[in-house]
Amino acid sequence: MEDDDEEGREVLRRADRATRLGWTAIAGVTGLLGCALVAFLATGLLVAVGALYVLMASDAP
Repeated sequence: MEDDDEEGREVLRRADRATRLGWTAIAGVTGLLGCALVAFLATGLLVAVGALYVLMASDAP
């Protein structure tokens, strides 16, 4: 009976470790996607400002 309890505790420890690893992976991927989104938006803003500058400069006399 005692071996069953110890085995059950070991299963719970492994499951807890796997859960923590899974959440760490999810957090890491979410962070990377967030950084990529910010970089994408910043690049789009720079392109829009650059295009506006070129458009305004080409209309100058």
